[in-house]
Amino acid sequence: QVQLVESGGGLVQAGGSLRLSCAASGRTVSSYTMGWFRQAPGKEREFVSTILRSSGSTYYADSVKGRFTISRDNAKNTVYLQMNSLKPEDTAVYYCAASNGVARSREWFAYGYWGQGTQVTVSS
Repeated sequence: QVQLVESGGGLVQAGGSLRLSCAASGRTVSSYTMGWFRQAPGKEREFVSTILRSSGSTYYADSVKGRFTISRDNAKNTVYLQMNSLKPEDTAVYYCAASNGVARSREWFAYGYWGQGTQVTVSS
């Protein structure tokens, strides 16, 4: 059992940066594959990034590759999403999620635990 709380969202100008945090309680984040997803109004939930529980390997959606970085700090039991060079199309609610496994980590249904989401708005 793990509980996740996202923070760090806000309003930022295009080209700016934000760092999202996902604080976990109940279990350590190193025990889980962690993922970031986002959902814009009227759009499907979209994979953003993941870090695997076993290897620590990271993967990114093509739309954010080179701009976003996922990381975890085991001492703080927190996963981060550093977002640079933000674009208006990055505007969405961002969700942190945890999975017990590693399979299909780019798919939302692989994750059993979800945070409440944090709003990111990028103005043009």
